[in-house]
Amino acid sequence: MNELVSIIVPTYNTEKFIRQTIESVQNQSYINWEMILADDASTDRTVAIIEEFAQKDNRIKLFKLPENRGNGFARNVALEKATGKYMAYLDADDVWFPEKLEKQIQFLKANNLHFTFSFYDSIDEEGNDLNRTVESPNPLTYKQLFFCNYVGNLTAIYDADYFGKIILETSQKRQDWRIWLTILKQIKIVKPVPESLAFYRIRKDSVSSSKFKLIKHNFGVYRQFHGYNLVFSVLLMVRFLFTQLVIKRRYIKKI
Repeated sequence: MNELVSIIVPTYNTEKFIRQTIESVQNQSYINWEMILADDASTDRTVAIIEEFAQKDNRIKLFKLPENRGNGFARNVALEKATGKYMAYLDADDVWFPEKLEKQIQFLKANNLHFTFSFYDSIDEEGNDLNRTVESPNPLTYKQLFFCNYVGNLTAIYDADYFGKIILETSQKRQDWRIWLTILKQIKIVKPVPESLAFYRIRKDSVSSSKFKLIKHNFGVYRQFHGYNLVFSVLLMVRFLFTQLVIKRRYIKKI
């Protein structure tokens, strides 16, 4: 269990959080990793903070974009630079538990899997634990994922030797969900690690905190990514909203 894990991290103006995010990677019990950070032309101290870490740890690699192109573009740049067998995703404001990678790699091997994810807890902007764990169906099928993105981006990891690097074009939003759909369309079903292995940070300015933006971008997955017509996409979106507001709530546990 010594394969290289590439950790894909797009960054943009996250000076408030990036230090804690990097430290959570450095604290991993699994040490054979490279952290690929693609900075999307930040205007704050994000780059300076990353460079401070990179000077002391050669596993941390920074690539600076000359102009702001969006989170999806930066993620693709990081993917292109990655050299590991496994691709693990992490946003620049989220935090991993120390045994996150080790447990997931063990789980992949023990169950002969090529893709997995885990449950996760939630924190607020200041890092306060919201005492909430987000779980998922276990196992998770393509049909279930089709109507709701149960896969937390900060927990996903896949075998690039098996799938290749999954690099999607960036004009469409919800890139993370589209990646998992691409994987599940091929393998049909996936088992999550049935425990929380990360903290997801809920921010006031995030896309996921804006209900209108979230609805718009999720509708785009049906209309643009899947290519369904307008009427059918609207019907699918109604089903999506029911799943999101009713069914998924069953997997959010107060602790």
